[in-house]
Amino acid sequence: MAVEITDANFDELVMKSDKPVVVDFWAEWCGPCRMIGPVIEEMANEYEGKAVIGKVNVDLNSGVSAQFGVRSIPTVLFIKNGEVVDKSVGAVPKAILEEKLNSLM
Repeated sequence: MAVEITDANFDELVMKSDKPVVVDFWAEWCGPCRMIGPVIEEMANEYEGKAVIGKVNVDLNSGVSAQFGVRSIPTVLFIKNGEVVDKSVGAVPKAILEEKLNSLM
């Protein structure tokens, strides 16, 4: 299951992670977010132990969203060693998300 990432635990779970991190910025009311939600959950199961896959609800965590300039959702950030190395905006196929993640492994 994808990790719930909040303003409070972002530094600990994402910035200090020794594994690549995929962060899905989403909201309940966002149709495209609901489309990629199951893909994020699948990836969380498939990459368990190899990468951290998490979700940030932008309505509840405006600090992290603002910090990374998230203006459109869904936005998926790919972070390695505390640095954003790639991102995807909008509902994209699972293969594209996996390709971006695999390039960080």
